[in-house]
Amino acid sequence: MAASSRSAREAKRRILQMEAKRELRRQQEKRRKRDNVLAAGAGAAAVVLAVVLQLTVFANNPTEDEYAAAQAGLTSPSASPTPAATPTNAANIPKPETAAGKVFTGELKLNSGALGVELDGTNAPQAAAVFKSLADENYYSGVSCHRLTTGETFGVLQCGSKTGDGQGDPAYTWGPLENTPVDNKYPAGTIAVARTGGNAYGNGTQFFIVYKDTVIPADEAGGYTIVGKVTSGLDVVAKIAEGGIKTGGSATDGAPVEPVTIDSFSLK
Repeated sequence: MAASSRSAREAKRRILQMEAKRELRRQQEKRRKRDNVLAAGAGAAAVVLAVVLQLTVFANNPTEDEYAAAQAGLTSPSASPTPAATPTNAANIPKPETAAGKVFTGELKLNSGALGVELDGTNAPQAAAVFKSLADENYYSGVSCHRLTTGETFGVLQCGSKTGDGQGDPAYTWGPLENTPVDNKYPAGTIAVARTGGNAYGNGTQFFIVYKDTVIPADEAGGYTIVGKVTSGLDVVAKIAEGGIKTGGSATDGAPVEPVTIDSFSLK
């Protein structure tokens, strides 16, 4: 009887030890996940910030899933980087005064057709100065339009990533936001500036062309700078959209089936 009791107590002790170990592992996993979340949101370390800036997509304009989540009042499924503590433009960013009050007109030639464009230096002087400077430097020649969205109320073509995969240049970032729509609506023909999510000073070299009326919910930093508009040739982008998304993207978000590159971007 005594031996039986000891065996029972020993078995119970082993069970309790196993449960304690499992609980310890659960707590460690919780702490690990919590620490990962804190690290992703901190944005204080230079390495983390550099990686965030390189992951410019629209530069994180919402995907269809993010858009649906925003409509439902849910939290965005991907974390947004923390805005810079001291918002300043890099030394190589042109001054807004170079474009203030001016209207620049020109042509954006794609391998599939040409678009007439107009940039608004009155309502978006900093953005107009940036894109006029980049166009004058032939920065966009040979650069791809790497991302296409074809949602029911979300239709844009994104261009301007030198690497062709949505990465931005962490040494070329600027702000602030300008001329953002208060109703989150971007009419067909809008040319807007892509940026890092949650960062009003996360603009770079990328832009997106809205080929049909689109709604893009603002994030904690605001909306997206409208720098200009397409004055002719918007049907060129619409035809690209009709070609669809490459295998590997989502049903409505990914690289265009037919590769799109910029032959030239001229402004005067």
